[in-house]
Amino acid sequence: MNIGQAARASGVTAKMIRYYDEIGLVRPSARTESNYREYDDRQINELKFIRRARSLGFSMEEITRLLSLWRDRGRPSREVKAIADKHIADLDARIAEMQAMAETLRHLSHCCAGDDRPDCPILADLTEGSAPSDPPAHRPRRA
Repeated sequence: MNIGQAARASGVTAKMIRYYDEIGLVRPSARTESNYREYDDRQINELKFIRRARSLGFSMEEITRLLSLWRDRGRPSREVKAIADKHIADLDARIAEMQAMAETLRHLSHCCAGDDRPDCPILADLTEGSAPSDPPAHRPRRA
């Protein structure tokens, strides 16, 4: 099948298929006499594999390694598990960082009166890098 058909069959855009081909992530496709790429079922399965791995947030380096292990039918599953476990730990760390950011912003938003006055603890924090501990007593708190 041609690249457009491969894109539809795999759910990967033609542009990304070309990119994966350029960086050597997928095996080189056969070419027609007019130099068009041709893809077979094996390559479509690899593209689907890559699309799914990307949807789970794996890096290109991790995907390269996972794809290599997937192609190797004699692979030890512990290598695959180690990659997945490291990725889980990385995701957990990023989630914790994002939760901390959300909590900080929640606190800053709570401290901001959100009225017509120019004083704003959110902007103050962005300028100074430190969140106020409590909103000033004269400002009404937002519900």
